[in-house]
Amino acid sequence: MGFFDKLKKGLNKTKESFSEKINTVFSNFRKVDEEFLEELEEALIMADIGVDTSVQIINNLRERIKKEKIEDEEEVKNVLREEMKKLLDISDKELKLNTKPSVILVIGVNGVGKTTSIGKIANRLAKDGKKVVVAAADTFRAAAVEQLEIWAKRAGASVVKREEGVDPASVVYDAIKQTKETNADILIVDTAGRLHNKKYLMDELNKIQKVINKEMPDADKEVLLVIDGTTGQNAISQVKAFKKEANITGLILTKLDGTAKGGVVIGITNENQIPVKFIGVGEQIDDMEIFDSDDFVRAII
Repeated sequence: MGFFDKLKKGLNKTKESFSEKINTVFSNFRKVDEEFLEELEEALIMADIGVDTSVQIINNLRERIKKEKIEDEEEVKNVLREEMKKLLDISDKELKLNTKPSVILVIGVNGVGKTTSIGKIANRLAKDGKKVVVAAADTFRAAAVEQLEIWAKRAGASVVKREEGVDPASVVYDAIKQTKETNADILIVDTAGRLHNKKYLMDELNKIQKVINKEMPDADKEVLLVIDGTTGQNAISQVKAFKKEANITGLILTKLDGTAKGGVVIGITNENQIPVKFIGVGEQIDDMEIFDSDDFVRAII
């Protein structure tokens, strides 16, 4: 199954919900007037894109309709797709990992799919011929380390771990040492699921980042925030809170195959100006792909 087919299948619930709302507006299409645009704006808000982003899309659409004298229903739909795609295309979706070694720090709250995402990314990197080390820096839960080991093994990556309750920054220090000694290409750091209002966990995250910056000052670094797609509008505020604590370079959106709220991807990207780097649309180790805005928009409309 190609990526677009996999994406289309994975986003089926979002497509049904999104298309139903949009198509209802277009099925009553008579002419491009203010009433039509207001109905379309309401449909976008209901499709979890978010109020601010929906208003922005409709304002841009209104300007183009006026400027390009658009009257045809299908043309309106095409321009709508283009405007959505513009908001998603804020920067390069590829990971920037050009140094050897490079680092990927993975953050996010509990239960969003951090561990499985790490396994899937490690698998992608291994397929590209990269040697990967994973730091099990979530030392608060023994189950987290066990789960990480299972995924890393599947991906052919080695894991650096310590006993439960030790300082996570010391695990990262050990992992950096092993990464250098074994001449590995990429170090992926797992972190404890932290709520943005838990100060001690945020302090821990800052400590981990200081260790990485001190021991690998010249390494390329990606800080990826994992977001559960099923959380809808809450995801937007979650990203805003994490932005205050970490220099996030990209987002991983998980569980989009199990939700009708995939439209939130557009709102998250636009309101935070952080690109979606990966999208998870399934349970298997290869069910994670580099995000493609064109395919995403075509899959939901």
